[in-house]
Order: sequence, then C-alpha cells, then structure tokens
Amino acid sequence: MPAIDPTPGGWAEGDPPPRPGNAVEVLIDGAEALRAIAVAIADARSHVYITGWHITPDFALTRDGPPTILRRLLAEVAERVPVRVLVWAGAPLPILRPWRGDVRKVRDQLIGGSRVQCVLDARERPMHCHHEKTIVIDDRVAFVGGIDLTDFNGDRWDTQEHPSRGAKGWHDVAARISGPAVGDVAENFSMRWQAVTGQTLKPTVPIPASGDVELQIVRTVPDGMYPQLPRGDFRILESYLRALRAAQRFIYLENQFLWSPEILAVLREKLLEPPTPDFRLVLLLPAKPDSGGDDTRGQLGTLVQADGDGGRLLACTLYAISGEKDWPVYLHAKVGIVDDAWMTIGSANLNEHSLFNDTEMNMVTHDRGLAHQTRLRLWAGHLQRPVSEVAGDPVDVVERLWKPIAQEQAERRERGERATHRLTMLPGVSRRSGLLLGPLQGLVLDA
Repeated sequence: MPAIDPTPGGWAEGDPPPRPGNAVEVLIDGAEALRAIAVAIADARSHVYITGWHITPDFALTRDGPPTILRRLLAEVAERVPVRVLVWAGAPLPILRPWRGDVRKVRDQLIGGSRVQCVLDARERPMHCHHEKTIVIDDRVAFVGGIDLTDFNGDRWDTQEHPSRGAKGWHDVAARISGPAVGDVAENFSMRWQAVTGQTLKPTVPIPASGDVELQIVRTVPDGMYPQLPRGDFRILESYLRALRAAQRFIYLENQFLWSPEILAVLREKLLEPPTPDFRLVLLLPAKPDSGGDDTRGQLGTLVQADGDGGRLLACTLYAISGEKDWPVYLHAKVGIVDDAWMTIGSANLNEHSLFNDTEMNMVTHDRGLAHQTRLRLWAGHLQRPVSEVAGDPVDVVERLWKPIAQEQAERRERGERATHRLTMLPGVSRRSGLLLGPLQGLVLDA
C-alpha cells in the first residue's frame, strides 16, 4: 500500500489534489466552533450537508443567551433548503454504545415534524464506525474537524479557558474552509449519500478562490466499503507519514489516541536519530481516554525508551482547575503541526481504526503562516500565557514554559497538593510501560 511507505515531505498522491485559493479559519474549542457552525447553517441558501459519528437532536450549539438548539435550527433551515444528515448507524450489538436502536431514535427525533432528511450509514466494517465530522453549506463553506454535534459521552461545548463544570472538560478543534477545497468535502458527502440512498445529488460546480491558502482534503475510506472507491483511500496516513518523516526541529501532536504502529515507528526513529540536536516531540493527550488507554501508555513507553536521557519527548495533558475538584479536560482534538511548515486538522485519531478502518476526513496545508499562527493560539491557551510569550523559538518555549509548568504541576499532584495550572505531565508513562491491548469497547467508542 503506497500510503504506508511514502517519501518524506510533499502532498499526498492521488485525488483530490491540493487546491490553491482557500480561506481557512481555525476554530478552537466548542464555544467558538459551534457558534460559527450555527451561524453558517442559519445563513444557508441552497443546501446543508452534515456527516457525523453521532448527533444529539437537542444539543445546544450556543449557550450565551437563548440557546441555539440543533434540531430546531435544522428544521427551520429545512423549510427553505434541503438539509441532509448522514450519521453512523451505530453498533450492531446493544452491549456497545451507541447501538443501532439508540441511533434510530436519534434519527426519528431529528426528522420528526420537519423536512430534515437523516440517513443512517451501516456500511461499516465489523466493530468499526463512520467517524468523519463535516458540514457543507451551499458548496461555499465547509467545516472539517473533530467536533460532533452531540453531548454523548461528553459535552462538546467548552471554552478555551476550560472552567470546571462538574464534569470532564472538552478540547477540540475544527477548521472553517471557503474556496475550491469545499468542493472536495461536498463530493465526499455526495459519494456516501449516493451509496447509502441511491440518490445522486447535483454535481459541485467549480468554486472560486476565497483566499491564498493551498490545502488538500485527505480521507480514510476502507477498501470495499463504497462502490465508487473499491480500493479505498488511506491518504490521512500518507500525509502524516510524509510530514513526520520530513520533520527537522519539532513535532506537535494533539490527539485522543496514539497507538498506530506506522506513526509510532517514525516517532521512535526521530527520537533515536534526531534530525537536529535540539529536536523536540510534544504530545497532548487525554489523561483518561474513553478506551485504548493501555495501548497509548504502552506505545508511549516505547517512545520514552527511544528518547533515553535525551529530553526530547514531552507528553502532557490538561485539567480544569477550579472549585473543589479538578476535572480532566478530554483531549479530543486531532491536530498535527510539524516545523510550522505543515498542519493537519480533522477527525482522524492516530490509531488503526482511523487510519485504516473508519471513514475519516482531514484537511492538510503547507501554509507556514497558518500553521505558525495556529500553534501560537493553541500553545497560548494551554500554557495560559499571552501569544507574545509563546511566540519565540518553539524549542525554547518547550524548555522555558512547557517543561517547567508540566513538571511542577505533576509534582504538586504527587504531593497531594491542588494544581495551580491546567497543564501537567501525562500520568502513567514510564520506560516500564508495556504494549497492551485496548478493551473491546475501544473498537466502537472511538468518538
């Protein structure tokens, strides 16, 4: 498979190709992203296409003032334009969640008394799912990222301040795209819709330039799942491998999981044979992933071994700090930034589900300005510092801020003291961590 062994650097091969002329707005955390989504849907003039892993019909997209409730918004818009929603049909067995019966109830609630069309896609591989999260409005704007319109197993609405809310917080990222690449997101929806319903949607017309960002839409589609792609599409993996192999100074990854053997092999090689003396690998992962935690800890143990005493590896997590109890912030974002020269944002986790077996979609760009700006915004939020304090050399920022803050907070927790900062070292990682197999629930509960 070409995706497993691509050359370092460059764009993924095949279709769709990289598209110039796009505008991209990176939306960090639910409060910002979900408001932008609500505004764009409300402004729809010709159609709305939504894909997701799961949907909560009564999910509140906005919380400041009268809430914008998802099913009411879609019902209102569907009175004037077609609204099509395509979600995973759910697990075939009720021992796993969400299962088929749960999702059928969700569909009935979403379409009840409205013109909204909602179709359940059951073309998944056994024990896998449809995981991409995209929204297309009028073929003029698209949202691609990690945010599902749901509060199933965690409320996706949260702010960058991550205040303690009596439950786990939620960190996520999405991208708002306008320009020619929107057509590629729309075509993917049309392909899946036609395969599931037999209905052929109107082809996407050429979309004019909207900015100066070149980007590529990449996806995972398992082979044999859809007749239009009998050999599948695995270019999310290809894109990551190209970027990681080309890395020279730093790799920054935010993800829910980290146990892809193909990805870990490259990361271990970078730590064993660093491309530059000051190379750094910074990982932001959930303290308590919903599933697969043993897999991630085991693979991190192999990275610690590869790093030895090099001090090149840093694995962190976040907590919401306030009130009587600190709550973990669930790291659900799927972001990769390499050398401020490459960036991806999307739905794909760094595990075999997302890279081979689930449907996924990411955007990739080599735009240095956008990658740099996004990293500064993310780091400013996580480090609780103004952008000006994290704007220096990234390796210096890791040594001067990331490491001291994370280590101090980890030491406070070990002493039983209250944390004073959101950022801390990821617990449970050591050279003794062994590679273990994740639980069965991780095969489906992979949101």
